[in-house]
Amino acid sequence: MERFNEYLKNTDICELLHGLPPSYIQTIIKQIKHFTEKEAGRRDQIVLSYFGEKGVEHIVNTVANYLLSPPKPKEDTRILDIGAGNGFFTTKIADRIQKHIPNASFYAVDITPAMLQELNRRTNKVTCFLGAAENLTKAIKHAQKFMDIPDKYDAAYSILTLHHCTDIRKVLRNMKQVLNKNGKAIIIDLHQHPYREFREEMGDIHLGFKPEHIVETAKKFFTHVSIEKIPGTRCQCTQRTVQLFAAYLIP
Repeated sequence: MERFNEYLKNTDICELLHGLPPSYIQTIIKQIKHFTEKEAGRRDQIVLSYFGEKGVEHIVNTVANYLLSPPKPKEDTRILDIGAGNGFFTTKIADRIQKHIPNASFYAVDITPAMLQELNRRTNKVTCFLGAAENLTKAIKHAQKFMDIPDKYDAAYSILTLHHCTDIRKVLRNMKQVLNKNGKAIIIDLHQHPYREFREEMGDIHLGFKPEHIVETAKKFFTHVSIEKIPGTRCQCTQRTVQLFAAYLIP
């Protein structure tokens, strides 16, 4: 914890965002404020209120199954959670994977310091560091000054993060860049929906996505792209429902 706090103290978020368009940086700073003030301390309750225990289990099972699918993971596989938040899903997936691959190592990146502090308090199984999904390489290089962070990963996944990102094309390019040659990526996110109020309530940027748009964009960076609905899981809030999808990507 002490080393992590020292890392946070010596990390300038604006420097991690350097190179992104000014409008993107302003949007990301606004999101950091939203997640710090409205969600960091109660993220678990928010997720459970939306998906319930069954929905959470569907999401965890989907990601874990993809992570364990061929190409067979190495015994020392390295897995990165992009946009991990407070680690609600990160820890559940790490526990699930370690039952099959005891020597797997887990890493998590998020742009909100308050979220990562919650994750760091939650577990010592996951090495976490600050960074935006649109600028992963810069985040990794900076974090390596303070801790043992790999340049490349055998798998990366993102759960309910993409609709918070300024530029999904940059996110997908960055995911590809941090993967090993035989790596894989998994994205869980929202189908396109009409609820504009989510922008204010949840800090969303995109109102979900058309699966065909994700496929078209992902194919610019990945040779294999498949997408499916996550059966039986819907995001529920005051009678509003949004279907989830899972995208599986191989470089």
